[in-house]
This record gives sequence, structure tokens and C-alpha cells, in this order.
Amino acid sequence: MQPLEMELENRFGARNYHPLPVVLDRGEGVFLWDTAGRRYLDMMSGYSAVSFGHSHPELVATLVEQASRLAVTSRAFHTDQLGPFLAELCRFTGMDRALPMNTGAEAVETAIKAARKWGHKVKGITPDQARIVVANGNFAGRTTTIISFSGEAQYRDGFGPFTPGFDSVPYGDAAALEAAITPRTAAFIVEPVQGEAGIVVPPPGYLRAVREICTRHDVLLICDEVQTGLGRTGRRLACDHEQVRPDGLILGKSLGGGLLPVSAFLGRDDLMSVFRPGDHGSTFGGNPLAAAVGRAALRILERDRLAERADVMGRHLMRGLQRIDHPAIAEIRGKGLLIGMDLDPTYISARTFCERLAERGVLSKETHQTVVRLAPPLVVDKAQLDVAIEAIGAILRSIDTRGVLNRRGVSRVAA
Repeated sequence: MQPLEMELENRFGARNYHPLPVVLDRGEGVFLWDTAGRRYLDMMSGYSAVSFGHSHPELVATLVEQASRLAVTSRAFHTDQLGPFLAELCRFTGMDRALPMNTGAEAVETAIKAARKWGHKVKGITPDQARIVVANGNFAGRTTTIISFSGEAQYRDGFGPFTPGFDSVPYGDAAALEAAITPRTAAFIVEPVQGEAGIVVPPPGYLRAVREICTRHDVLLICDEVQTGLGRTGRRLACDHEQVRPDGLILGKSLGGGLLPVSAFLGRDDLMSVFRPGDHGSTFGGNPLAAAVGRAALRILERDRLAERADVMGRHLMRGLQRIDHPAIAEIRGKGLLIGMDLDPTYISARTFCERLAERGVLSKETHQTVVRLAPPLVVDKAQLDVAIEAIGAILRSIDTRGVLNRRGVSRVAA
């Protein structure tokens, strides 16, 4: 029998998600508890939104203290929190200016508007003719503009007509980017590591090559680090792995400390200066509550060296997974604490695998039918990761591989 909470959600909610059959009611650090009191290890951390762990006491204290003073005013007025937050965000990222929003998708939309206006007003592209290059496999949200450049059929099905002005190229192919650039190209928007696509890491040197191409052609390089930014891949920003400084930067998710939506689009001065009062805005964007929490999140990330911790813990997790010798594992890839375990579906689907993980007290979620995401809070330790590694190994060992055909059509028989 279904729990009442699940029944109500199914009865009254739009069915735009397919959650695992657990009902959560409490979280602390790397753990979650369901309504029956069972504890789970969180190996997903809200798609990186909960990088600091659940209910981080310092972040909660900041939230409560600020909410008791001043939460929302709109940008019609200055507040004592926004300026310091923007200054800290720019110092932390090395960017010149920041424009705060709420969700990651809103920050991406902001980047698109900035790139187009820069293309028209600064680069001199004919009005309404600016184009933006994107990479195949991208995921930046589900607004009507963003799905217009998605290659995922389901995200587009039934939602047209679509917004023009985008050109797609293969991810990880710098030559394809250069071939796609025309005098009308304003920007290239790219994820340094693709998350929703299945934790896809581009070839070494890709971002450096992209940076050189964009500079040479006077095209903005905008890095979408909503999921990969703020320590997730073992660096402050994923583009830091190749010492690349983008012209525009999109942040979100963990910027809100796992407590509320906070995002931002940051950029170099001439890019951000295209905005004039009235060009863009949000009632809640840059509200003092979000600014206070975002500033605290940045402070904790730097003080506790969480990017460095993600690098160490990510290597530990990767080594542990690589030691599991099982034909169902097609590939393991990732950086830091953003790792994808790609499964051969002829052995087990990623959905079924995640359901079995939940039965063993470990929570994650599949993507693209074959990939299990492993992205725990950055505060996770080695012993906790070992629990997840052991659960993964136990599930794989329970799979009967006799006579199963792998992706190449070769029969693999268990020893």
C-alpha cells in the first residue's frame, strides 16, 4: 500500500517527475531519513544543490537570523546584504560583475540575453541576427528558450514553436565549434562537464582550445557551471582544471546552501555593462535572504577547503568503483565528486539499480536510462563513501550474468 504522502502527490500533482518510492522528512549532513525513521546516505545531494550537506548549522543560523530581520524587498531598494554578496561572488570567481537571479534556468536565460545584446551593441551584429553556439547533450533547464537548443527529444515534444538563434555542435570537438562560428556568432555556451547528459567529461585540452577559438573570433565563452561550480569537481570552478577564464559564468544550485534557490550570471565588465535599468530583473533575484545565505555558502566553501576535499574524496570514490570488476559496468567517468557509473542495460537498468540502492540505504537517481549519478555532499568522508561503494558492489554481485548479452552482442557467462 502506498504511503499517504505519495498518494496525495500522485493524486494532486502534475506528473512531471518519477521519484523513487521513498518519502523523506528530515536531513542532516550526508544523511536523509524517511517517514518510517529509516536512514539513507545521500549520494545525489539535490543535483549538487546540497553540496554543504543537509541543514548545515551555520547556513541555517544565517537563514534564520536574516529572515528574522529582512527577507525580501525587491530590487526597488538597496539592502545591506546585496552589495557585499556581489563583491564576494566576484572576488571568489575572478569575474567583474554579477547579476543575481533565483534558479539556474533563470541564470541561463540571463546569459542568453546578455550575449545577444552584447553581440548587437558591442560586436556590431545586425539587430535580431545574433546566434549562440551550444553543445550537443547540453542541459540548462526546461524553459521554452532553453529547450529550443536541447537535443533531448522528450524535453521538446509538444512544446514548440521553438526559439531560433542557436547552433549545435558535438561536445568535446573544438574544431566543430570553430567551423560553426560565423560573423553573426555572439557566444558559445558550454558545460565544462556535462551533468544531465550522463557525467560526460570532454577530452583534455578541450576548454583551452575553446577559449583560444572564442578569443580569436571575438565570441563570448560562457561556462554553465550551475552543477559543476563551487567545488563540485575538485576545483572552485570546473573550468579551473584547464586554467580557463570564461567571459561569462553561470552559477546556481549550491550557491543557495541547500536552503533556497540562488543563482547568478557573472561576466566581464563590457558584457555586463550592456544591461540598463529595466532591461532585466526579478522580484526575488538578489533578495537579502538569498544574498546572506549565498555569502555564507561562499565563506564556508573557502574556509573549509571543500573543493580540495571534493578532489580527495572523488579520487577515493573513483578508485573504489574501479576496483569493482563486473561486466555490467560499461564505464565510470567524472571529476571530483561528480561521477557517473554507466551500466550496460542488458544486465540492469539504471532505474532498477537506483531502486536497489535505496533498499540498501543509499539514495541516487538515474539519468539517460543507463547512468547512475554519484554526487554526494562535499562534506562526505571516506567511510561514508565506502558504504556506498559496498552497496554498489553487493548489487552487482547479485546480478545473474549467465548468458546475458552485453552491448556488443557478446555473451558473458559468470565464472
